[in-house]
Amino acid sequence: MKKKRQALVRADLKDSSEVFTTYDLNCSAALLCAGFELLSISKGNPKKALFTFKRADGVDEVIDLYWSDRLEVKARAYADTLKALKNRLYSA
Repeated sequence: MKKKRQALVRADLKDSSEVFTTYDLNCSAALLCAGFELLSISKGNPKKALFTFKRADGVDEVIDLYWSDRLEVKARAYADTLKALKNRLYSA
């Protein structure tokens, strides 16, 4: 099943209608807290990482709420998620 999932993820990453990408670490943490699936983190550029999320129902609304400073997430969940993302970025 894992190989099948990886093949699906690779196919999805090429279709921009199926994914949302951002270089913003904080927005990525907010999306994870809101329950969206992180498909990959690309570190092609050593100074920044590209976060790729599966485009699911409601993702655009959550992104708009984040950028308009109206998204509400649990503070501790956000802090833990941000720390986990940083660990993934800097541990590899």
